[in-house]
Amino acid sequence: MELGMIGLGRMGASMAQRLMQGGHRVVGYNRSPEATKQLVAQGAEGAFSLQELAGKLTAPRVVWLMIPAGPSVDQTLQDLILCLAKGDVIIDGGNSYYKDTQKRAAQIKEHEMYLVDVGTSGGIWGLKEGYSMMIGGEAEVVERLRPIFETLAPAKDKGWGYVGPSGAGHFVKMVHNGIEYGLMQAYAEGFSVLRHKQEFDLDLAKIADVWRFGSVVRSWLLDLAANALHENPDLADIAPYVADSGEGRWTAFEAIDLDVPAPVITLALLQRLSSRDTDSFSDKLLAALRHQFGGHEVKSE
Repeated sequence: MELGMIGLGRMGASMAQRLMQGGHRVVGYNRSPEATKQLVAQGAEGAFSLQELAGKLTAPRVVWLMIPAGPSVDQTLQDLILCLAKGDVIIDGGNSYYKDTQKRAAQIKEHEMYLVDVGTSGGIWGLKEGYSMMIGGEAEVVERLRPIFETLAPAKDKGWGYVGPSGAGHFVKMVHNGIEYGLMQAYAEGFSVLRHKQEFDLDLAKIADVWRFGSVVRSWLLDLAANALHENPDLADIAPYVADSGEGRWTAFEAIDLDVPAPVITLALLQRLSSRDTDSFSDKLLAALRHQFGGHEVKSE
């Protein structure tokens, strides 16, 4: 098959490479001409405008977006619709909010085109290992795109699946990332406890390696933790600041709306938020209150 790729960041570019390795024709476009040129150097065809991208694809066209969630998706879709035609398919492979996806799918359907939402996991390792894909949209359209998903997945019959109508793919990916928050937080806290037990002088990288095989806590995240600890045992020069791209908080909000308790995911999100408060007023007030009622010592900055 052939398809256009819009957004050639690290993950988008690696997906394009895997598709080309699988025999698919890829036409790439990025707002940065340099990113487009880099993909061309790897064997893809390049386009330097959305009009050129559409013109290089055979109808019915398939265009895959790998751009950040939010207004940039809306703007790209508005511009892209003007270049496409009846029967064309747009795939949003980013981490868009599922309710936005539902609205966008309805708007695109008015133009007799289709939006397929693909929650994509795998990061930069996907080029080698394959990507996990949670797919929403019209079932018959998804089936038509099967060769693309089979190429990107770890195996033709593993790591991808149609999960429901428009928005379902991004919803499942949202919850997937919420779970990821909790798992990462558990590993981080556990290794922190190990590190603080100084009397044993524990080798954290070695412990991670032990746990990677046979243990009930083994996982790919643990493999990555072991890599990080081998490369930088003290995590020197890494700031204790943890960003989030939205999915964790969306999962927590959804849990509240559905009256579903999700304390681990919610607390993991709150821990990420607390990492950004370098001048925590709440912690200062806690110290002041302890001093007020109990005369406890207050440390100066």
